[in-house]
Amino acid sequence: MIRYLLTRLVLLAVGLLVASALIFTVLRVLPGDVAQLIAGTQGSAAQVAAIREQLGLDRPLPEQYLSWIGGVLTGDLGSSLLTGAPVADQLWQKAQVTVPLGILSMLVALLIAVPFGVLSAVRRGRADGTALSVASQALAAVPVVWAGMMLAVLFAVVLGWLPAQGFPRSGWRTPDLALRSLILPALTIGIVEGAMLMRFVRSATLQAIGQDFVRTGAAKGLTRTQSLIRHGLPSVGLSIVTVLGLQVAGIVVGAVVIEQVFNLPGIGRMLATDVGARDLMMVQGELLVLTGLVLLIGFVVDLVHHAIDPRQREAA
Repeated sequence: MIRYLLTRLVLLAVGLLVASALIFTVLRVLPGDVAQLIAGTQGSAAQVAAIREQLGLDRPLPEQYLSWIGGVLTGDLGSSLLTGAPVADQLWQKAQVTVPLGILSMLVALLIAVPFGVLSAVRRGRADGTALSVASQALAAVPVVWAGMMLAVLFAVVLGWLPAQGFPRSGWRTPDLALRSLILPALTIGIVEGAMLMRFVRSATLQAIGQDFVRTGAAKGLTRTQSLIRHGLPSVGLSIVTVLGLQVAGIVVGAVVIEQVFNLPGIGRMLATDVGARDLMMVQGELLVLTGLVLLIGFVVDLVHHAIDPRQREAA
């Protein structure tokens, strides 16, 4: 187990290093010049050159990358090229919105996918099972922006139960208001992601139903559902853990979009603003943190899968 853990840690570190190099390179080849943006349309070539020198943008790219990644290793993600604010501090403030939104979205997705996916498989061939299967395919195809707008119209405009946009200035110092402002965005992401996850749960449950242990349980007097719950859910759980790890990327992307729709001051909204402003240091830090979050969750999923799957332990 220790050897497996060390191997995965090395792969995680290599993945982060490769991701940082790609992020840095891609941002440098994009059109636009932050020095020209700061100088304005009336800025002379000498002023632009002076700003580039002040910001360190005139140094060779390898030197810029090594300087940035060296700071990252010590916890310093740099400072905004436009405001001078530390990137890490800005990310910490915005993460207090994005991280709870991601956790709530994942919980909603699981609450939808697991019970309805299992029910859809157990009731296969019947009207309710077919209806659940069709509903999951339809919801999985719904654009997350459209789903957010429809939910806002229903629960905020028509019913008036929840706020349509914004996050309280007091933040989590008023937890009831903060939580209410995240319910609609979390439902939006969770319903779409849950519909996609539900299809995998249904397939895993159908596969488990066809296994020998379910038939053996039936031969001992258990119903198919009882045998599935007693012996089949562990194998279904393995599939859920694997697919959920893959869907984290979808939840992160969904959060970036939904924060725009619901006017939430999270990392996704900040990323969109900083990309438009060509604030390279901010965008680098934001992309690296989001990528690291996805890789870290994949790392945790691998460990959980290894811990609960005896076949992987024997192979290791």
